[in-house]
Amino acid sequence: MGDLIDTVAVVTGAARGQGRSHAVQLAAEGADIIAIDRCADIDSIPYPLASREDLDETARLVEAQGRRVVPVVADVRDLDALQAAVRSGVEALGEIDIVVANAGVVAIGLKDPIDTQVYRDIVDTNLNGVWHTIAATVPSIIRKGRGGSIILTSSAQGLVGRGGDGSAAMFAYAAAKHGVVGLMRSAANAYAAHSIRVNTVHPSGVATPMILNEHTMRMIAEQPNAPALSANLMPVPVVESEDVTNVVVFLASPKARYITGAALPVDAGHAVM
Repeated sequence: MGDLIDTVAVVTGAARGQGRSHAVQLAAEGADIIAIDRCADIDSIPYPLASREDLDETARLVEAQGRRVVPVVADVRDLDALQAAVRSGVEALGEIDIVVANAGVVAIGLKDPIDTQVYRDIVDTNLNGVWHTIAATVPSIIRKGRGGSIILTSSAQGLVGRGGDGSAAMFAYAAAKHGVVGLMRSAANAYAAHSIRVNTVHPSGVATPMILNEHTMRMIAEQPNAPALSANLMPVPVVESEDVTNVVVFLASPKARYITGAALPVDAGHAVM
């Protein structure tokens, strides 16, 4: 028996990569899943984002674990759409216990220092989208009345500024990921009386389509500061989705029942000062 039997988990950015990994392993531990993803590209982001077919595959993999799933297309930048997505999931599966605010984008290699569109799109997704996810899900956790766990995906770039290149894209990414820590600490205080725990995870580069795509790999290879961006202390260039998932599942579980307000690196030492 898994640690999460009779729970409902919301995962954003669930169509592929870390989000899919989190959704499938939470299901393996017994959770039913509300799987949310935009399933469309963003013009300013220079690599393909997930598709509806990707989200359907996540749903298939969750069902293969013997759990129920509600896959919903919604953009975390749109609070109304996200609230509607959560409502549809709650109507089908019941009130929420676990939230994984995982949706995020990056734009490595876009050098323009005043590209306001890419700055806004990154901050809107990686920071405002996390706040929207909290706002859309916490009322359900409170209604359920038995506490819960909220896990926010930040980054090693939410702990250090290594690799900054003066571009709007990198400023936006670092600022948003640092901002997620502020959201976490504020929410941990705000919801502790309801036994809702709130924590962040901080991966360095992860072997997912966010990194393993033609544009990003070419840009990393061409960047003079590429070693700084991938400077893990341990002898690995990237971590795997399952490494982050293991921490997410732990934080979601009763084993972490008194852990809140924590920023946990999963970064092979990237953020060590």
